Amino acid sequence: MRSGVKLIRPAAYGGVAGPVLFTAAWVVSSLRQTGHPVTGVQLSGLAAGDARDPQLMMAALVVLGCCSIGLGAALSGVAAAKSAGPWLIMAAGAATAAAGVFRRDHMLLTGPGFAGESWHNQVHDVVSGVAYGAMLAAPLLLGRRFRADPDWAVLSRPVEVLALASAAAMAVFASRTVEPWNGAVQRVAVTLALTAEILVAARLLTLPLTGSRARPAATPPTAPSPRRRSSISW
Repeated sequence: MRSGVKLIRPAAYGGVAGPVLFTAAWVVSSLRQTGHPVTGVQLSGLAAGDARDPQLMMAALVVLGCCSIGLGAALSGVAAAKSAGPWLIMAAGAATAAAGVFRRDHMLLTGPGFAGESWHNQVHDVVSGVAYGAMLAAPLLLGRRFRADPDWAVLSRPVEVLALASAAAMAVFASRTVEPWNGAVQRVAVTLALTAEILVAARLLTLPLTGSRARPAATPPTAPSPRRRSSISW
C-alpha cells in the first residue's frame, strides 16, 4: 500500500534517532549522578526512583522502544529481511519501552535498607532480559539473510560482528568479573547492539523506494516491465 511505503522512511529515521537519543540520555544522566563514577551506575539504575534524573532515562527507554518497533515494522516489508529478524527488533523495542515504564527500585543493586524487590522491579528484570536477547539475536538473523541480496550484502558482516561483540561484552557483564567496571562493559555492549540497528536503519534510508532488487518475498512473479520495481513494499 502506498500509505505503508510512505511510512518506511520515517520509521528508518526513527531507527537512527532512537539509539542516538538513548545514548545521549544515558551520557547526560551518568554525568549528572552525584557521588558515583560516570559508569558506576548501570543503565537501568539511571531510571530508578533515587536517581537524579529518572524521567530522562525512562523517556529515553520508551522512545528507543517505540523507534525500534517502527524500524522492525518497516523491515518486515523488505525481501532481504524476511525472517524473524524484524519481529525480534519489534520485540526488543516493546521490551525496552516496558523497561522504561516498569523501572528498578534503586539506582544501585545493593545497599542499606534494601528489603526485597517490588513487583515492577521484577517485571523490569524480565523485560530487560527479553530486550537484550532480542537485540542480540535480530542482527545475527538479519546478517544471514542479507548475504543473498546485493542491496543488503554490504551490511551482512558488519551487523554480525557487532552482534557477536555485543554478546561477548554482555556475557562479561553478566559474569560480574570486571567489577567495578561492569557499568562501562554494559554501556559498550548496548552501544554495539544499537550501532547495528543504526546501520540497518541507515541502509534502509539509502535504498530508493523504486529500482532495487529488494522486493517483498510474498509478491508473486509478474511479467517484465520497462518500469523499475519498488525496492520496498509494506
